[in-house]
Amino acid sequence: PKRPRGPRRGGALPKAPAAPSAPRVPGADPPYLPARRRRRPRRPAAPAPRRCVTVREEVVAHRSRPHLYLQRIRIANPTERVAAFEASAPASAPSLGGRFATSLEKAEERQFLLSSGRLLLPGSPKVVLMVVAAKKLVSRVQVAPKSHFDETMLSVVYTSEPIEASKLEETFSKLREAAKKEMLEVMQMGVEDLFREHQQTWSDLFISGIEMKKITDLHTPSSETVNMTLYYVLSSMPAPLLDPLISGEDREKMEASLNYADHCFSGHATMHAENLWPAKLTSVPQILQLSDLWKLTLQKRGCKGLVAAGVHGLMQGMVLSFGGLQFTENHLQFQADPDVLHNSYSLRGIHYNKDLINLAVLLDAEGKPFLHVSVKFQDKPVRLYACEAGCMNEPVELTSEARGHTFPVMVTQPITPLLYISTDLIHLQDLRHTLHLKAILAHEEHMAKQYPGLPFLFWFSVASLITLFHLFLFKLIYNEYCGPGAKPLFRSKV
Repeated sequence: PKRPRGPRRGGALPKAPAAPSAPRVPGADPPYLPARRRRRPRRPAAPAPRRCVTVREEVVAHRSRPHLYLQRIRIANPTERVAAFEASAPASAPSLGGRFATSLEKAEERQFLLSSGRLLLPGSPKVVLMVVAAKKLVSRVQVAPKSHFDETMLSVVYTSEPIEASKLEETFSKLREAAKKEMLEVMQMGVEDLFREHQQTWSDLFISGIEMKKITDLHTPSSETVNMTLYYVLSSMPAPLLDPLISGEDREKMEASLNYADHCFSGHATMHAENLWPAKLTSVPQILQLSDLWKLTLQKRGCKGLVAAGVHGLMQGMVLSFGGLQFTENHLQFQADPDVLHNSYSLRGIHYNKDLINLAVLLDAEGKPFLHVSVKFQDKPVRLYACEAGCMNEPVELTSEARGHTFPVMVTQPITPLLYISTDLIHLQDLRHTLHLKAILAHEEHMAKQYPGLPFLFWFSVASLITLFHLFLFKLIYNEYCGPGAKPLFRSKV
């Protein structure tokens, strides 16, 4: 038989059988593509965040100009289209019996709107007159795409006390002239200058204040509560010392009361009075009620002169009352309760004549309280002296050194102030002979006597129970091994 012949030289090799093709799935990638080149189905893109036109408003009641209000308006347009706004003046409320008329005033190449009207008082024949001078705003505002529009409105508001109908024209004339004059004055100033003036006034007020450093109980207000109360109460008080129309005599009287508030603050400290330092203030009526309560409290505690001095005097009264500081005829005394000195706080900017005193209650490494005093002289240096409770040691002259001066907390029997500050050295030296004290203790000794621990009867009862228990136990052991019928201790080997 013939042998099979191989392929001819140069001929093609026989083709291998083709591999079965993979089944095609609709929508699937071809199986012959490399894995690294395969594309995964894309997720749908998240919708772009919606961009809206925003209008923000900020209203500021100027602190040193009681009739001036600043209204900042900012319109931001992040969209691709032009945003248009129309501005119109609000109509007077007929429910209040309001009758207002508006006119365009021109003076010194400046224009502003002057609105005047009256408000009827329910159940009274008297009326309240109001005059408002306001910067004129364009009637239509267009904000270009991806831009913003800024405007600051100035308004000067004057109101009258309730008056009889016979005095309408005369009162209206005075209010209009006052509003025009102040409006022209503020329009000549830059808006940023007005804001800086407002901020500087608040900064000057808060030269005095209260700082909570360490709180160890739940009844002491926090720094946030203290600052919030100070701000809201002071915001509702007038500032007569900043009024340029105040007479020289009235100004001198207020400044004298502010520099030395004789007999203020009498009574115990208000630090733990929760109704004077509320944790929350949620409404305007609540703020006004709190302000009235503070004024009444200070007036009843010998601080009428400070309340009459307006916002500056009220700040001093609140600081004095917080720690229990009181001015007497010859000195300033710190009469805090020695039992509540476990908290650490600082009272700054206490007016003593024309100087400022800072007083702090601090705790050392062992938790023992001590007093730190420093002075900031405003005018020519004046000699100030201080001594701790009892004034048994020689008074120390206070200086303006940054490190200040420290005093131990001493407690007398009967209780007297913890610190005295005066410009009269002889007065402090004589004071020790007029206090008539029984004893002077360190603060830790006083606290040990106040809280001596459990009574003697308790410890005597515990010791008696322990003794009886051991006697009973001894009796049981004795009866077991030495009493009648007791078992022998060792067995006999017999």
